Amino acid sequence: MTTIMPQSELTRKAIAWISEMMESQTEKGLAALIEEAGVRFNMGPKDMEFLQRFYKENQS
Repeated sequence: MTTIMPQSELTRKAIAWISEMMESQTEKGLAALIEEAGVRFNMGPKDMEFLQRFYKENQS
């Protein structure tokens, strides 16, 4: 049975997953990890834009 999660929870999980992957897999770029997280966590276009902005603002 599938559990429905609030979108904010999916976003938190995606950020945690991307951060974990950035630490363990340096060969993949940030854009590729964000794209993979979008597929893995079934995120919509607005959520993907949020992830891109989140990492762009926090890299500075």
